Amino acid sequence: MTAARILAVAVDCRRPDLLAEFWSAALGNAKSRTWTDSHGLTYRQLDFEDGPALLFQPVPEEKAGKNRLHLDLAPVEGDQRAEVERLVMLGAKVLEDPPDDPWIVLADPEGNEFCVLPAR
Repeated sequence: MTAARILAVAVDCRRPDLLAEFWSAALGNAKSRTWTDSHGLTYRQLDFEDGPALLFQPVPEEKAGKNRLHLDLAPVEGDQRAEVERLVMLGAKVLEDPPDDPWIVLADPEGNEFCVLPAR
C-alpha cells in the first residue's frame, strides 16, 4: 500500500494577496504564483523547495472561531523573541505568551493563529 504526501496547506481567507505577501515575507524562499479554478476563483500559492505549498483560497466569510489546524514556526537564525518581533513588524499580532510553555501564539493579518517556538 502506498502513502499520500501533503502537497499544500490550504488557508481560507478574504484577501489571498495580503496573506500571500505576509507569509512570503515571514517564511522567505517562496515562489509565488496565482491561478484561477474552473469556477473563476483566483488563488495565490507559495511554493517551497523543501515542503508543502501554502495555498490561499478566497472565501466570502470572515474567520470565525479558533483554527482547527495551525502552523508551528521556529527561527532559522536568531532567537524566538527576535523572530516574534520580526513577524509583528510584518503584520502579525501576539495573542498569547504563556510563561510555562515554549510557544508564543500569534495571528496573521486575517487572524489565523500560529505558534513560534525556540530554534531547533
